[in-house]
Amino acid sequence: MSLNCVCLTGRLTRDPELRTTTTGKQVVSFTVAVQKRFKPQDESQPDASFIDCVAWGQQAEFLSNYGAKGRMVGVTGRLEQRKYQAQDGTNRNVVEVVVDNVQLLDRPRDDDRDRAAVATGGATQDDGLGGEGEDYDPFDGE
Repeated sequence: MSLNCVCLTGRLTRDPELRTTTTGKQVVSFTVAVQKRFKPQDESQPDASFIDCVAWGQQAEFLSNYGAKGRMVGVTGRLEQRKYQAQDGTNRNVVEVVVDNVQLLDRPRDDDRDRAAVATGGATQDDGLGGEGEDYDPFDGE
């Protein structure tokens, strides 16, 4: 028996862009920066791992509408490896997470809300947290 399960928590490195395949399926490719447990001793080394991910269908549409560079995401899926030949004739090997589920784990910035309002035709969904912007403190007790 084998198991292929990936669970990541990190930040989006760029705004996700929705594409449609020739067969009409929606897909979005994105990268998640996952903080390393220990900072490297060599300061020139990155302190995060950059994991390539691909989401299809409803997950792709959700992420393209509400995800933005810097947003904290939780991703679950499976690791897949594929090989292809690039236009220059070289063989390429890609390892990426095929997403089963993606969740946004932080509150959107104001510019993210504006973009979501445009994507949904002006309607924004109340997140139920009862606060707006940077002044909201969930531990305030009021």
